[in-house]
Amino acid sequence: MAVLAFDGMAPFELGCVVEIFGLPRPELGVPWYDLKVCAETSEPMRAVGGFTVRAAHGLDVLASADTVIVPGVPDVRGRVSDELVLALRLAYERGARMVSICSGAFALAAAGLLDGREATTHWKYAELLQRRFPEVRVNPSVLYVDGGDVLTSAGSAAGLDLLVHLVRRDHGPGVANVVARRLVVAPHREGGQAQFIEAAVRPVEDDDAVSRAMEWALGHLAEPITVADLARVAHLAERTFVRHFRRRTGTSPLRWVISQRVAASLPMLEGTAAPVEEIGAAVGFDSPVTFRHHFTRAMRTSPSAYRRAFGA
Repeated sequence: MAVLAFDGMAPFELGCVVEIFGLPRPELGVPWYDLKVCAETSEPMRAVGGFTVRAAHGLDVLASADTVIVPGVPDVRGRVSDELVLALRLAYERGARMVSICSGAFALAAAGLLDGREATTHWKYAELLQRRFPEVRVNPSVLYVDGGDVLTSAGSAAGLDLLVHLVRRDHGPGVANVVARRLVVAPHREGGQAQFIEAAVRPVEDDDAVSRAMEWALGHLAEPITVADLARVAHLAERTFVRHFRRRTGTSPLRWVISQRVAASLPMLEGTAAPVEEIGAAVGFDSPVTFRHHFTRAMRTSPSAYRRAFGA
């Protein structure tokens, strides 16, 4: 495993990688990672905060790693060096798992590794990433995206969610939960099991048409909700409402409603013994099959498995 260091880096993201993968953990009883810190230069590199870092390895080691983590780039509007692009492509072509945290997505995109893929980055960079790399399907509403061999996370602390998720993929939930507890990671964010909650359930602050419809929907999740219903509350024609809604949220009204229903089911799965079927109906899904389908698609686990992991 290799992580990239660079001049002008913020140390938090690099520190997260080192904390999780660089510390020996013999007490876990599983083969742990051999982390190498790599850079384009052997000279000391400046870090935010007034100190320097010197990497022990170069891009040749990064290109030969089985997992490559890019925790950021020096300038989201700048050019990624040809040397780094080549190393990233070589690693990917060799079958390496490619991972970015925050603005590191710009490096993966510059190497062409995100073309045609869904990816995320820090919300404040999402629009720029989409504009610079139009072949990427940028999703600014999630903590991370697991694309199998290419994974991207949102800003800073969301990198912890993705890194713990990597441990879960490699060693299972038991080991990942131990690591998460030691990091004092909130249980509902472990491994991205609730990665859509914070993004989906937004407070409604603006008194505009879309906000009024969203607020109404949150109060009527248990009832059937159609686009026509939402448009009527917003006092807009359906097509006009859908256009404004998508511009405001980046998704369709019905997809947003589904995400709210999944989010609303989590406290009941965590804190009650109600049957899964009853919970699905209580948040507005018309059948247990529909509930399980949408829950699994959003949370990447079943309602029952989620309850076993996070139920009181």
